[in-house]
Amino acid sequence: MEQPVYHIPALLDQCMEGLDIKPNGTYVDVTFGGGGHSRAIMERLGENGHLYGLDQDIDAWQNRIKDSRFTFVHSNFAYLKNFMRFYGVDGVDGILADLGVSFHHFDESDRGFSFRYDGRLDMRMNRKASLDASELIASYSEEQLADVLYLYGELKQARRMAAAIVKARANSSIETTGQLAAVVKPFIKPNQEKKELAMVFQALRIEVNHEIDVLKQLLQSSLEVLKPGGRLAVITYHSLEDRLVKNFIRSGNIEGKIEKDFFGRVNAPLQAVNNKVIVPDEAEVERNPRSRSAKLRVATLR
Repeated sequence: MEQPVYHIPALLDQCMEGLDIKPNGTYVDVTFGGGGHSRAIMERLGENGHLYGLDQDIDAWQNRIKDSRFTFVHSNFAYLKNFMRFYGVDGVDGILADLGVSFHHFDESDRGFSFRYDGRLDMRMNRKASLDASELIASYSEEQLADVLYLYGELKQARRMAAAIVKARANSSIETTGQLAAVVKPFIKPNQEKKELAMVFQALRIEVNHEIDVLKQLLQSSLEVLKPGGRLAVITYHSLEDRLVKNFIRSGNIEGKIEKDFFGRVNAPLQAVNNKVIVPDEAEVERNPRSRSAKLRVATLR
């Protein structure tokens, strides 16, 4: 029986080019997942190179690379700096982050990441995390739910959806993906159903996993973990993440505030490698439709 694909790495060649891998360098793939990007990095490493692969989902451990030059770290990438210190790494030559959700998560019905299968509303990347999506739906106020749906899903009907969720949960708990989809569908145009349901599920997933907060932590810690000249490559999939990464690269801070020196020169620790965001070509989108919204930004530490 053919094994299901864990994940197809997006923008693989562009990531390798952006990282400009040194054979004896030290690299970190902070979103190891199925290991596709990591294996491509390993192919380019020499005998003294090393790669650390981080993933908070223990399911990714089964994909680990059995090579002395590879170390799997079961952790959220928010703790990148701590683990590099733990392993005695003074600085790395490159950091890669692919912020997309693996096929594995969408295809496992009991993980609750997709409306395509009826399963428990979970959505936790780390199964030991305290808050899952069903508990979020049950405990957040109408205003909190509306904010999550609007900010992270960019849904125009966020307030009406939130009100419907609160009304529905008063009669019966919402514990499955199918139950949630049924509650919000009346506020979605039939020709937009798949797209907007995906946005609803995206919004809840981001909130459950604190994805924006941990991305901010990763970006800030990258300035301390990278060696001068080291590369940071980040693949995003929605505008909120992309805007955050773009502004951080430009300014060197989460607020995106540009600071200049006495002579009016921008004082930023990172320099963009590519002036324009990198997106997949038609051939890649055809091979891997989920890469359609992928955007890669690469920067080097000055």
